[in-house]
Amino acid sequence: MLDHEQVVMHTGRRSRLPVIVAVHSTALGPAAGGLRLWHYADWRDGLTDALRLSAAMTSKFAVAGLSSGGGKAVVALPEGLELRPDRRRDVLRDAAEVIASLGGAYATGPDVGTGPADMAVIGESTPHVFCRPKDLGGSGDSSPHTAQGTLAALRAVSRRLYGTSSLAGRRLAVIGLGRVGAGLARLLVADGATLTVTDIDPGKRTVSDELGAVWQSPEEIIAADVDIVVPAALGSVLTRQTSAELRCRAVVGPANNQLATPDVADLLHQRDIIWVPDFVAGAGGVIHAISTELHHVGADDARARVDAIEETVDHLLDTAQHHGRTPAQAAGELARQRLRAAADATSSPTTSLDHPL
Repeated sequence: MLDHEQVVMHTGRRSRLPVIVAVHSTALGPAAGGLRLWHYADWRDGLTDALRLSAAMTSKFAVAGLSSGGGKAVVALPEGLELRPDRRRDVLRDAAEVIASLGGAYATGPDVGTGPADMAVIGESTPHVFCRPKDLGGSGDSSPHTAQGTLAALRAVSRRLYGTSSLAGRRLAVIGLGRVGAGLARLLVADGATLTVTDIDPGKRTVSDELGAVWQSPEEIIAADVDIVVPAALGSVLTRQTSAELRCRAVVGPANNQLATPDVADLLHQRDIIWVPDFVAGAGGVIHAISTELHHVGADDARARVDAIEETVDHLLDTAQHHGRTPAQAAGELARQRLRAAADATSSPTTSLDHPL
């Protein structure tokens, strides 16, 4: 928690549920990040998630070169609790109240368990929100842009491994067929890739059938004989054990917090498996939303910022190879450089026009 500028925890006065907002850094600009409604065995697990995810958001924005800092909001739901519509609205109003109390230091958007309609409810109480529905002036569902940004990252890795950015004929394993995973899978099929897919929800086999993909169980897919594994579900899919089971040449996906522990990145590097940090590969959605709603750029410029993920990944892979580092280390150093530059610019003395030299 000492690495964070501000961490606020309230018991919602309507829902009586823990509302946590972690502001990791505002060095580059006001913090932004999603609102996660998720079930936890203990509210402290929600706090841990908020701290870790907000720090990742700082890195995500810094590497992308955006003038925003990292934050995250979490409402810790007790296990087994199902939110009725009226209580869900109470939860969202409680979250909005905490966000509003920060006076613009943090703006929220969708994350696991929330979507544009929820942002509309929050927007009734505070302007510090993004990804509201398009008919309310927001940018809507961010998942297509997350998928597009991940495709850009995959193109960079494909060019590094195979000399072409095309994914035609490549075999990919997509883990998770939610809004982002299914959208990305469709883009990959359109590009000519051959897919093996899975999801914890057996009902998602209809998506697999639609795509002509091979369905494999969540337990088995990590060891699939493919070119690239694409994590697109919840985190911690890459552990010491699963990293040893991988038979691919790269892991590139939009899921947050893919590494169970940081040292797994080193284990992948030792096996010559490229891992593009999730905060780089999965940044497209938030880049688009922040660009259009908070930075007020046009649609073409916002799309260009998402597509620039390909160039960012190229740069990180070049830097990692040149210095004998992992892409994760290269990305971390790039983020730190940009944060230091922002801090130096803020602390440098300015010349007053009233007292010229």
